[in-house]
Amino acid sequence: MSELSEEQIKKILQGISIPPQPQIMVDLQMEQVMPDPDINRIADLIKQDVGLAGTVLKVVNSPFYGLSNQITSIQQAVGILGMNSVVNIVNGISIKSSMTDETIKSLTRFWDSAMDVAMTSATIAKQVGYNYPDNAYALGLFHNVGVPLLMNQYPNYLDILEESYSGGYNRIVDFENQQLSTNHAVIGYYTAKSWNLPKMLCDIIAEHHNCKRIFSKDTIENDQTTLTCILKMAEHICGTYKVLGRQDVDSEWEDIGQMVLEYLGLNDYDLETFKEQFSEMGISPNNYGLS
Repeated sequence: MSELSEEQIKKILQGISIPPQPQIMVDLQMEQVMPDPDINRIADLIKQDVGLAGTVLKVVNSPFYGLSNQITSIQQAVGILGMNSVVNIVNGISIKSSMTDETIKSLTRFWDSAMDVAMTSATIAKQVGYNYPDNAYALGLFHNVGVPLLMNQYPNYLDILEESYSGGYNRIVDFENQQLSTNHAVIGYYTAKSWNLPKMLCDIIAEHHNCKRIFSKDTIENDQTTLTCILKMAEHICGTYKVLGRQDVDSEWEDIGQMVLEYLGLNDYDLETFKEQFSEMGISPNNYGLS
């Protein structure tokens, strides 16, 4: 497979404005300068960052590679791209990224939450017998990708987000729509689309706060509904309502939780078991040190 030129990389990076996590960049750069860099280690690091993972998937799914199937596995993408192209992509993002300490601090909640929801989604997918855990991982990682983009644009966005989660609105995105005439699900959809993520994942990102609609009529069993239910369960377990929304109650889960569990063939006991299991792995809303 031929390698991407710097010009092609520059073109592909246009429009990607999610800053990568600084520590991930440092770890990647350290791995790159090793005498024999480990491409599996590099893939593992890229998997932990939304911006990097999104860019790598955008590149591998671009017409340049002409693949017949869209790829959602970072491991697979890194294997196809090869070390040099991956290094060029990482360095290209690194050069573009100039962040203040304040921005880094305010984005920490987003990074931590995205990583936890991704790992939790993939684990739930395996346990409920869903055959494509890579899709569940990608959805978990990218579902809130609109959040940092709106944070960059609106200094008061986190306040708006917290009010959105307060439970005083029919949907979480309603208050954002009132204040900004857009919301993080819509921005996330267009970002995921620009990264060439599979259409189904883009569609779920667009609708992930509109779940009551799924259950408002006879629920059709399909991959999109299954993945949406896996995502909502993962968000609840990881405490997105607390980590991003700064709320003590998950109002959205109170609305749809029983329907989600029923669709996945689970019950409240199973949910508590999952929570304990993930808590032992260090994934819990109480692990973020929120005041």
